Amino acid sequence: MANQAATSFSGNMKKALAGLRRINLEGLRWRVFDAKGQVLGRLASQISTVVQGKDKPTYTPNRDDGDMCVVINAKDVCVTGRKLTNKFYRWHTGYVGNLKERSLKDQLAKDPTEVIRKAVLRMLPRNKLRDDRDRKLRIFADSEHPFDDRPLEPYVMPPRSVRELRPRARRALVRAQKKVEQQEQKTKDTRKGRKKEVEAVETA
Repeated sequence: MANQAATSFSGNMKKALAGLRRINLEGLRWRVFDAKGQVLGRLASQISTVVQGKDKPTYTPNRDDGDMCVVINAKDVCVTGRKLTNKFYRWHTGYVGNLKERSLKDQLAKDPTEVIRKAVLRMLPRNKLRDDRDRKLRIFADSEHPFDDRPLEPYVMPPRSVRELRPRARRALVRAQKKVEQQEQKTKDTRKGRKKEVEAVETA
């Protein structure tokens, strides 16, 4: 079992190092994104910006000036709402009626790196530079990666601004909280009443 894990880990490292020869690494920065606790869409939008080089003042749409992006802890990425069960990845095998689908929850269990890769690639423009930008994206399920010898720069995600609740939603939230408090109070009162009955029976 340990040998299988070691061989799979070495295979993943070889796959991560593949294709670097085709990239001109001169002058590129190595940005590290920690996906732990990050929302999938917001993380993918930041990665796509860096991969395209849109965060540089020298950005031009017809040149590939983006930096190398190393994403770690892909298995710990978060999603909002009910996307774990309601979001599906669909593909066709090429045969009649063979439309396959897989939920986001199953995809995270099978290969969490593909979740982030698909989210980033679908934010990139569909042109000739897309394959080169895909090669600059290296995603790892855990915190281990083979680029420790590179000058890595951790990327600081911008703070998430949470919108205030609308009046109707705020009133609904207050009503729900009051309902929960009332139920807790009722359970406490029933417990106290039962204790008093038991004490009265014991004293009698």
